[in-house]
Parts: sequence; structure tokens; C-alpha cells
Amino acid sequence: MARPLQEINAGSMADIAFLLLIFFLVTTTMDIDSGILRQLPPPKPDKEEPQDPIKERNVYIVLINSFDQLAVEGELMHVSKLCDGVKEFITNPKEKENLSEKREKDNPLFGKIEISKGVVSLQNDRSTSYARYIQVQNELVRAFNELRDEFSMRRFGMHFNELDEEKQDAVKAAIPITISEAEPKNIGG
Repeated sequence: MARPLQEINAGSMADIAFLLLIFFLVTTTMDIDSGILRQLPPPKPDKEEPQDPIKERNVYIVLINSFDQLAVEGELMHVSKLCDGVKEFITNPKEKENLSEKREKDNPLFGKIEISKGVVSLQNDRSTSYARYIQVQNELVRAFNELRDEFSMRRFGMHFNELDEEKQDAVKAAIPITISEAEPKNIGG
């Protein structure tokens, strides 16, 4: 005589599978790409005020060609020298005629201070690698961050990131990040 078949209770197996699923959902971390932190300029007002044209000496032209070569002010430059070049252009410590001019502006904490009229113009070729573009972007931002840090050390004896919000805003007004990015085009090799 054949033995009767025994049923297997699968209810506890479903519970275990469900608990494992919850465990993996809770313990797994997801990488989130945050992108590049950039603040867009405010929208243009309906009635546009006439602006003074930017003089050629106040524009620091940075070009990246399709071979990832960097040309600054018409001359080839290594990326590692870009930060120092931008800092010299913006501060113009020796008042050279080919570097940026300065204008006086009221600052809530410092009174009247001289602010650079310089603008860094970045343009890349459509075939520029993303890695080179980000590398150049990082060097440009690093130059302005170092200028802010140096200014903070002179004025407050503290690094920029150690300042309270009011002092940071005053330093940002004294050394604004003036990077202009043009639409990519075919610059060539």
C-alpha cells in the first residue's frame, strides 16, 4: 500500500523571503548623482538697464579644443597653471594694463573696497572630453575659492568656510565668482 503524500507548508518560506527582501531594501545604499553645483543668474528684468560694455582687458578667455588642449588668452597653457593665472588676472596686484580693472563698491562689512571687473570666459569645443571640461571648471572655481579664502584670512584671520553666514556673504560680494560659459562650438585643433 502506498503512503499518503505529505504537504509542505510554504507559508513560513514566504515570510522568510519577505523578510530578506525588506532587509536588502533597508541596508542597500543608492548612489545619487548630484551634478555640478552652479547657480544660474537671475532672470533678466523686463526693462533692461543699459550696461557698460565689457572692455577686452577685463575678459580672461579660456578655450578648450577638441584635443583637450587649453588655450588661455591665445596661448597654450597646462591646466595646472590655470588657477594661478586666474588669480593673477582677477587681483591684478601690479596694476598691469593687460589684466582686469577694478572699481570701488560699498560693502556692508568692509566699507568701500576695490572689486575686480574681470570676467573669466570659458568656451569648449563640441568634441572636448567631459573629464577635461570638469577639470578646467574645477580649476576656475578653485581659483575663486582660494581668493576668497586669502581675503578671509587677511580680514578675519579665519578661513572662508569657518566664517558665519554674514561674513561669508560680505566676502562673496567682495570676490564674486565671475565665470561666463559660452555655448560649445567647433573651435578646432
